[in-house]
Amino acid sequence: MRAAVFYDAKDIRVEDIETPEVSEGKVKVKVAWAGICGSDLHEYNAGPIFIPQGEASPLTNQKAPLTMGHEFSGTVEEIGEGVEGLEVGDKVTINPLITQEAHENPLVDMYKGFTFVGLGSDGGFADYVLVDRKNVVKLDHNTSLELGALVEPTAVALQAIRESEMQFSDSVAVFGAGPIGLLTIIAARAAGAKDIFAFDLSDERLEKAKEVGATHAINSGNQDPVEYVHQFYPEGVDRTFEVAGVSITVNQSIKVTRPRGMVTIVSIFEKPIELNPMDLTASGVRISSTLAYEPDIFEATVKMIETGQINPFPVITDHIELNEIVDKGFEALLNDKSQSKILVRLGGEK
Repeated sequence: MRAAVFYDAKDIRVEDIETPEVSEGKVKVKVAWAGICGSDLHEYNAGPIFIPQGEASPLTNQKAPLTMGHEFSGTVEEIGEGVEGLEVGDKVTINPLITQEAHENPLVDMYKGFTFVGLGSDGGFADYVLVDRKNVVKLDHNTSLELGALVEPTAVALQAIRESEMQFSDSVAVFGAGPIGLLTIIAARAAGAKDIFAFDLSDERLEKAKEVGATHAINSGNQDPVEYVHQFYPEGVDRTFEVAGVSITVNQSIKVTRPRGMVTIVSIFEKPIELNPMDLTASGVRISSTLAYEPDIFEATVKMIETGQINPFPVITDHIELNEIVDKGFEALLNDKSQSKILVRLGGEK
């Protein structure tokens, strides 16, 4: 079968590899669509970050080279012994989070050791993938598999809303209008945000931010975000989401937030940043952070997408073939800021 295999930064190869064989407790999924995530892009550009290299992951016993892809959907191709609740042909999405299951609180458990399908084990940039039953989430038979591939990043955004302690009618700022930033805007709107300020350096992405619900979309290369927000909210907004992952936006996020407001960091950083803790101590601004999602958030995301409460479809900006994943996928996302979520067509079923 075909697979996009990570070897090292800037070294992802589309190769023919052996098709996995189903085993006890496992589900073989025929992949329909897989999204390129910001974390995938970081791995390609500056990795390995999460992908184990040299020493195998203690959770999966795998290391590079491995097949990437953790945002994906498909249909059940084959079921291993002991698997219940699924049938061949079922539409599914994958909750790729793998933990030690060392703590009864899922949120605590996540941070006691984690990896992801597609980063710590072979993932969805392939014709077929083999995953544990517990990672497979069944979709309604009417659900678009394109939307199914967007469940995982949308769950990241919904978890960010929970971590921010946002309340109905809060004012919100979002730094970074890439895929997760756009999905955070969608989630904040669904959660009842009164005003949503979106900041980015790409006018194309800012247009997309307005399309999905931002009330203000500002190019921070042309206008200072702190001055802009304070025109409308002199004390700052209630909740700010940092989704850009650079030093300047982290510091701006703090400065646009009101005393006792919350900055939630959703980004993955390729290198350390400079931060003056006195900006927090002297302002009373609080910081939270999030990486993935709790199981109930992932399940809620599926239901909210299937019922139309949240529509992540507008974040899709392109569909490509697997053999185009480097040039029209990773390189396009690095160099073309009009791109947001690029879906890779595997089976391509709807």
